[in-house]
This record gives sequence, C-alpha cells and structure tokens, in this order.
Amino acid sequence: MKASDTIRSAIEASVRSGALQPGDPIDEAALAEAHGVSRTPVREAILQLQAQGLLTALPRVGVVVAKVDVQQLFAMWELLMELESFCARLACERMTDEERAELARTHRRAEAVVADGDRDGWQDANLAFHECLYRGSRNEYLREEILRARTRTGAYRKHAFSAIGGLQASHSQHGEILAAVLARDPESAAHAMHRHMTPGQGLRSLTDVIVNLPRDLLV
Repeated sequence: MKASDTIRSAIEASVRSGALQPGDPIDEAALAEAHGVSRTPVREAILQLQAQGLLTALPRVGVVVAKVDVQQLFAMWELLMELESFCARLACERMTDEERAELARTHRRAEAVVADGDRDGWQDANLAFHECLYRGSRNEYLREEILRARTRTGAYRKHAFSAIGGLQASHSQHGEILAAVLARDPESAAHAMHRHMTPGQGLRSLTDVIVNLPRDLLV
C-alpha cells in the first residue's frame, strides 16, 4: 500500500471514530512525523480526501474536516440507511454457515460491553458486527460506499446516539438482525437494519435529531 493510501485511511479512521471532529484542523507535519514520511504523501492523501468531500480548505485556517449543512446530512443519512439495509439483505442471502456463526459470536461478545455501559467499547463492537455483514454481502464496492458514508456522518450519528439511543437498545436491534440472518429471511434482515440505522425509529425523528445537533457541527 502506498504511503498516501495509508495516511488517507488513518485520517478516515480518525474521523469515523470521532478522534477528528468536523471543523478540526489537519496537521500535515504531525501526520508526516507519525508515518515517517515527507509531506508529499500527506498532501496526496489530503487532496484525495478533499476530492471526496471529507476535508476542505478554509482561507487563513488551512485544511479541516469538512462540516455539512442540515440538508446534506439528511441526504447522506438516508443513503446510509438504504446502503446498510441492502447490505444486510445481501449478507442474509450470501453468508456461509460459518459466517453466520461468527456474526452470532460477535453479537454475544458485545454483551459484556453493554453490561459495563462502555460506550467507547460499543463503537468497536458495533463496527465489528456490521463488518461481518459487509464481508458476507460479497460486495466490496458496497462496503467501501458504506464506510465512506459512515465516515462522513460519524460525528453526527454519535451525537444522536448519545442524545436518544442506548447501548441496550442498539444491541437488541443487532439481535433482531442476527435472528433474521440465522433464519435466512432477507426481507426481515433489511427491515431490521433500516430500523437500527434510524434514530427514534422514524424519518420524523431523524429530522428532529438533525435539526437539534450542536451548531458547531454544522455549516
């Protein structure tokens, strides 16, 4: 993997996890030092992420993590819900027996995280569950599009989760998805995933969440 690709992936992961928030500056020198490279591959990675819309350059500020407006966020969130639902449907149809068993094990391992109320741990457990489905869908392009959408909306979804969601509720929704996958019911798997990705279980609630986000996260 090229150095610029490694750096791009690292920036994307930081945004997805919330380590980098919308509006945060990108420190070229720190990235170059952390990866043991010159600034050239760092700038290549930044240019790629600017082309994707994840980063933006501001006058007298430099390159920062891009913010979005309410309309953009609603559109991206809607798309993510549909992509995740389609992925669950494909995974339900295509996963092997071992992959279904691994999904069940991943769900069980998350029980300890939920019991401890570990919100940071849940971020990892949640992604591990979804990654099982991404692999099971047998569609790498779909996975890449989902991860791109998750990265762009990560900070906003995390705030929504803190405001109206809960670990137990999300874990229970994973259980519904798992049950549908084990039953080989693609329609139910897609429906359960759509509910899981919708704050408050409805588009009206999604709208309410978005319009009440902190103003410093939005354009």
